[in-house]
Amino acid sequence: MEKFDERKKSFEKKFAHDEELKFKVSSRRNKYLGQWVSHKLGYDELKEKDYIQSVIKADFQEAGDEDVFKKIKEDLKNQNVSDEDIRNKMKEFDEKAKSDFV
Repeated sequence: MEKFDERKKSFEKKFAHDEELKFKVSSRRNKYLGQWVSHKLGYDELKEKDYIQSVIKADFQEAGDEDVFKKIKEDLKNQNVSDEDIRNKMKEFDEKAKSDFV
């Protein structure tokens, strides 16, 4: 019985670690997305920091990445950026963020 308890605790620790890593990767990806959009919009350094925070906060509105996508799409509606371009940047920055933590 003791081995089962140890195994259970081990799985719980791994799950918690994996979830924390997902959160960190997602936040870092959103930071990169915020920087990219800020440059597209011509924001100065101070406005860029505020915008990055707004992208990170947007990710808490609903599960998944659609909330971030919708925000960025709305913010770039006058910049002639396609949905495909946004999704490609999201994938690119997701990979970059993953590599930051590996």
